Amino acid sequence: MTRTGTPASGGGSRGNPPAGAAGTGLARQLGLWGLAATGICSMLGAGINVVPVMIQRNVPGIADNVLPAFAFGAVPAVLAGLAYAMLASAMPRAGGSYVFASRALGPYWGFVASFSQWFGLSIVIGVVSYLVVPFLRDIAGALGMAGLADALDAGPVRVALALAMLWTFAWVNLRGLKAYERTVLPLMVVMFALGAIVIVAGFWFDQGDFAAALLAREGVEVPAATPPPLGPAGFLAASGLLFASFVGFDAIAQAGGEARNPNRALPLAIGLAVLIVGAYYLLFTAAVYHTVPWEFVWARAQEQDLTAPGLLGYVLPPWWTVLIVAGAAIALINDLPAMILSVSRLVFAWAEDGIFPSGLARVRSTTRTPDAAILLSTALASVAIVGSEWAGDFFLGVDIMVTSMLVNFTLMCVSVLVLPRRNPEIAANFRVLRGAAARTSVCVAGIVLLGAFLATHTWKDLTTDAAAWYLRSTPLWIGVMALGSLIYLRKMGALRASGVDVDHLFRELPPE
Repeated sequence: MTRTGTPASGGGSRGNPPAGAAGTGLARQLGLWGLAATGICSMLGAGINVVPVMIQRNVPGIADNVLPAFAFGAVPAVLAGLAYAMLASAMPRAGGSYVFASRALGPYWGFVASFSQWFGLSIVIGVVSYLVVPFLRDIAGALGMAGLADALDAGPVRVALALAMLWTFAWVNLRGLKAYERTVLPLMVVMFALGAIVIVAGFWFDQGDFAAALLAREGVEVPAATPPPLGPAGFLAASGLLFASFVGFDAIAQAGGEARNPNRALPLAIGLAVLIVGAYYLLFTAAVYHTVPWEFVWARAQEQDLTAPGLLGYVLPPWWTVLIVAGAAIALINDLPAMILSVSRLVFAWAEDGIFPSGLARVRSTTRTPDAAILLSTALASVAIVGSEWAGDFFLGVDIMVTSMLVNFTLMCVSVLVLPRRNPEIAANFRVLRGAAARTSVCVAGIVLLGAFLATHTWKDLTTDAAAWYLRSTPLWIGVMALGSLIYLRKMGALRASGVDVDHLFRELPPE
């Protein structure tokens, strides 16, 4: 069976059409702010409320360099965002990054880029679910409920609550895009409103206020800290981890098959998400460290998981602390529906092209949702929740995601460079940075910076002490990619054996 149609139109029949030859079964219902909220809610959460403080444990020498490392980590994220915006303007389809790389570089590289992304982000969905519980613990502590706070620190309780939250938002996705938008848009507004309290409070108080509050509450002074020297490699490693906080705008591209006016709305939503979240990150982090001495954060991070709102609770009245911790919990919770939507559309796109089991591309007619793809991705995230408790350190999941997204973003930059030569009909639809020189400059700079981050991140992972090999992100990532490659090769062989013109299949866009 062959598929016909022009590359730019994506028309014609497919080798494995799950929703009928007329189209995918998905509906273009997401507007600009629904798309932007998908990216914003995927980016905000653990990235701002946990990672900028817990990095003092993961990169012990970072000390007072968190804000510069954050700013430097934003640079490759902006370059990758431009690459995504360019590709999304030309190929607005479900499973964005998979479609982008498979049509520009070939099907296997599309699979590598997106399977890596799917695995890494599914793991992080589980990590985010797991991290919500410490925020609930901090709320209980601020309200004087010491017994409840202790109970929420118990492993079985933490895992059970995390699983309950995860599957609640899987259900929201299963109900369809209208239910999804009615969930993420109000939560996004509340998240920013409560997060603004952190920014104002952080700049209102100073480190002297914090030291006095610490002495009054615990009878101790801010400790002197002597972390190891940072060095250029350590700074780059820290920037690489903080770069992960910007991951999430790619979720907008994955929803490309459900965007209204996609050629304009997708790149604009990506730009809005990166700019809004980038400014928020820098203000938030600067506010926290304006009040809380990094020496205190470094010392406590070695002993327990910390949150930015929990730290500001030392200088705020209890009810204000409850509000900002609740805002942080909402930011984390709001990650879940957006990220579930994102990763499920990658699975859907693989199945639609025939390189994954066809059942994963079935769309329920009433809700227009790919239910099996949503359930598979949520199941992997559930494994990550259990793994976070078992490993005793959620940064393993973060490290896996960083590796995955650095590979993905690098391949997106390469795709922009290669697409005009391999598939000029599709490349003619670029609506962002239409000049070849501008595209080349952005993508070459992105490849260099992202490659440096990937090399440093891998070196740090392989040289850091670990109790066992499976507690390192790099071998786990390689193992998962090897397993995914075996599935890909088997399905690709079946496509060829059935008579599908594979070269033609991957030179045209999927149907609308």
